[in-house]
Amino acid sequence: METKKKKLPVGIEMFRDIREHDFYYIDKTGFIKELLESWTEVNLFTRPRRFGKSLNMDMLKAFFEIGTDKRLFDGLEISAEKQICEEYMGKFPVISVSLKDVEGNGFEEAKDMLETVISDEALRFQYLMDSPKLTSYEKARFEPLLTGRFEKTSQLTASLKTLSALLYKHTGTEVIILIDEYDVPLDKAYVNGYYEQMVQLIRSLFSQVLKTNSNLRFAVITGCLRISKESIFTGINNFTVHTVSDSDYGEYFGFTDQEVRGLLSYYEMEELYPVVKEWYDGYQFGKEEIYCPWDVLNYIREHIGDRNVPPKLYWINTSGNEIVKKLIRRADSGMKDEIEQLIEGKSITKEIHMEMTYKDLDDPREGEADTKKENLWSILYTTGYLTSKTPSSDGRHYNLEIPNKEIRAIFVMQVREWMSETVIYGNTDRLLNFCQAVKMGEADKFQELFNEYLMETISIRDTGAPSNRKESFYHGLLLGLLRGQGKWKVRSNLESGTGYADIVVEIPQEKTGLVLEVKYAENGSLDSACKRAVEQIEKKQYEMQLKQDGLETIHKYGIACYKKKCKVLRG
Repeated sequence: METKKKKLPVGIEMFRDIREHDFYYIDKTGFIKELLESWTEVNLFTRPRRFGKSLNMDMLKAFFEIGTDKRLFDGLEISAEKQICEEYMGKFPVISVSLKDVEGNGFEEAKDMLETVISDEALRFQYLMDSPKLTSYEKARFEPLLTGRFEKTSQLTASLKTLSALLYKHTGTEVIILIDEYDVPLDKAYVNGYYEQMVQLIRSLFSQVLKTNSNLRFAVITGCLRISKESIFTGINNFTVHTVSDSDYGEYFGFTDQEVRGLLSYYEMEELYPVVKEWYDGYQFGKEEIYCPWDVLNYIREHIGDRNVPPKLYWINTSGNEIVKKLIRRADSGMKDEIEQLIEGKSITKEIHMEMTYKDLDDPREGEADTKKENLWSILYTTGYLTSKTPSSDGRHYNLEIPNKEIRAIFVMQVREWMSETVIYGNTDRLLNFCQAVKMGEADKFQELFNEYLMETISIRDTGAPSNRKESFYHGLLLGLLRGQGKWKVRSNLESGTGYADIVVEIPQEKTGLVLEVKYAENGSLDSACKRAVEQIEKKQYEMQLKQDGLETIHKYGIACYKKKCKVLRG
């Protein structure tokens, strides 16, 4: 009899749900031991989105909180640490808030959301209103937290500190504070134009609860970026930041290779390992090579229903990928070359500033020339679009590369979108001149204008790939240009004569047809590649379909391309 498999925890961020409802759980409870043994009062963990930050935070809450169900940890790694479990499990009041929903079109709307988040957490402790250990004045201070109606901003910024003080007095035990997605309100504020107001609000909130709070045992904070330039954490003592480049805690966010192999084996999908590794592995967190858990779980879930499902871009659907778009839109010729290198699987060396914010995309670093464009590399690294497989020699300069096929596809997608918006359709006069030259058989003008387009583009050739795959970039660019003429009938890989022509165009109103054959000149020999293209058109009679359709004038072009150069020969 076939054993029923555990459910996959796709999107499940509550530790209790995973443990109580028969979900597959990759054991990350060793995080608890390392956190306690490397004790720091305030700990900030920065990792890209969808790498298990929220689930880990809920696991911490489930372990430390008074009244926890200790059976949730039966059989897990931490259960073998008897002394830690005896001393810490279920022994502390825990304040746990996520700021992921603190946003709005304006500051007041976002502030209201923050008030709601804090009120929702305070409601878990409404028993404090009946506590014999609290005075009537202390209960009066607690009431705005329960209702979410703060008469003054100072009440809001003091709210977490107030709650921790009341919990300490009621329980006689110091409080653990967990703040998830701390940088989301700042990101949203930057996008919607109230950044400075939100920085001031979050700074004041954190300063009170983390800086001089005698009721605090320790705090854990998570986010994508390390934000300290705006002094969010000003004056907080015993504060440690753990970024993607640090050697500690690497295996606790995301899946390790061993964990992925175990997951695939459990679901009897070992044959998927090469595909999963190629598409969703490649992130380097300290000394650990890490897979994106969101991608792996989604791919396995879909594969359970359809054994032939191809890899997909799961990560892209969790964000608008505005960072990649900004990089490509702002790229000068040097940056275009660097983007090409990354897409081709090469690495580039860049100075990375860990203390970056979204605001730094528009503001240069103090005392330096305008570094808006260079700042983007740091954002791309810290948010997971790029990784570094080798340690930095000086702690500042990193060899950056695209981690896997999924992220490469995201870059390629944004490059193609940019090419359509800017290169192909951005200059309508030039596009009309290009199409006119192709239509009239003016090979020299065709070559001149196509070379201009190539010089402006970011190419997405596959280094080391067969020539036909390299040709696809030039093929796609030509298709985009020719389709700019809305009334032309443009077809790709059309069966005609005795083969398949790369591009065939019909211009019925002028009884004109075009046949284009594209070759990649692997050794840079454009002349010979052009001749081969023309010979192929003639030998396989690609113009036959056009003649059958009654077109009277037919122009045949052999097009050879190498890097950012092309040659056009008319047949």
